[in-house]
Amino acid sequence: MSTRKASAVEQEPPIERRDQLVEPMQQGEKPRGAWRIGTEHEKLVYRNDTHAAPTYDEPGGIRGILLELGRFGWEPVEEEGADGVRRLIALSGEDGAVSLEPAGQLELSGAPLETLHQTCAETGRHLDQVKQVGERLGVGFLGLGMWPDKTRAELPLMPKGRYAIMLRHMPRVGSLGLDMMLRTCTIQVNLDYSSEADMAKKFRTGLALQPLATALFANSPFTEGQPNGFLSYRSHIWSDTDPHRTGMLPFVFDEDFGYERYVDYMLDVPMYFVFRNGRYVDAAGQSFRDFLQGKLPALPGELPNASDWWDHLSTAFPEVRMKSFLEMRGADGGPWNRICALPALWVGLLYHDAALDAAWDLVKHWSMEEREALRDAVPRLALDAPIPGGGRLRDLAREALAIARGGLVARGRRGADGDSEAGFIEPLEEIVASGKVPAQRLLDKFHGAWDGDINRVYEERF
Repeated sequence: MSTRKASAVEQEPPIERRDQLVEPMQQGEKPRGAWRIGTEHEKLVYRNDTHAAPTYDEPGGIRGILLELGRFGWEPVEEEGADGVRRLIALSGEDGAVSLEPAGQLELSGAPLETLHQTCAETGRHLDQVKQVGERLGVGFLGLGMWPDKTRAELPLMPKGRYAIMLRHMPRVGSLGLDMMLRTCTIQVNLDYSSEADMAKKFRTGLALQPLATALFANSPFTEGQPNGFLSYRSHIWSDTDPHRTGMLPFVFDEDFGYERYVDYMLDVPMYFVFRNGRYVDAAGQSFRDFLQGKLPALPGELPNASDWWDHLSTAFPEVRMKSFLEMRGADGGPWNRICALPALWVGLLYHDAALDAAWDLVKHWSMEEREALRDAVPRLALDAPIPGGGRLRDLAREALAIARGGLVARGRRGADGDSEAGFIEPLEEIVASGKVPAQRLLDKFHGAWDGDINRVYEERF
């Protein structure tokens, strides 16, 4: 989730016209040569000796990890809490930002980069840094989509103002929202578009194919030490988190979909907070439409500014999200090679015209009911989920990966050794060829070599 840096937002001019709400999306338009790849990935942090999730303040805890990472050139980002104390809650640097999820999951929000070679190098630098820090502090990092053994009560809470508001609000709107915040990890890819029409086509294609990413990266089969009946329980959690801000967004498939329709959607998403004077003001459940009229109960008489709107854009969690770029949000967290594979999938499908056309051809005839049915089936069945028209998702996966590989080859972006970006898709091709997604391999180990001992999962690491 986003980390807000304090700024003089009170000095920003108020939003007075509807077209100001469209500006972030319009300003995201870039010529093809300026398209970039942003990759975000989260990791579960645990103490090597006890497997407990470290608290923020304990010796060698989350604050200590951030301080140690600062030795690699990262700059501190602090936030003032309700008690007036400023705390280190993130880092910024050339490789993007390191931030904290609600229970101390460590996230790298990578910099916007030109090629997958750069993306994987960035990922490698970050993981090398956290491993070095882990060795000094006695902590490890686990690449999974969800805590395999922890109850909610066993997890710490990080001192970020927006999380306190969300933790209070989540139980009001769904039964699994706290699990989403406290127990899950994801990999996410952020991509550019050249125009409103290009955005719409990429959004539709990415949204329709998001269940494919969920299946290929399914990696959360355990809850509190036992199999939970799902392959991606993380994905299932989103089905009962908050119906106002999650899901497959049927309007995206309408012919008139564009920036204005997305603005309408966001105006109907209830607010969480407003950031003022370096702190978060609780506005959970209130309306941004009221805010535009100076009628927000949390700040009566005050109008929003551009930063408030940007904050609000970050509080919707559909399978694909738009700000000034598109975010692909369907994948569970995973180890090093699959972190690089997710951007390879989406860059291959969406960043070359012929590949984008071919990818859309795979899914354009599906009805909304069929899209929703696939989305609902994938958390349990992954590649075995039935697809519209007959067959299984693994059949579609073969076609989609072939298209993605072709798109990557056609991009012609080679690494220092002359290797194609297409090599990064290989872990996904191996998954489809084997017929087993990561969660199924973990379950095989649990029922086999691990003899039902969930503690063996900590041997997986990264």
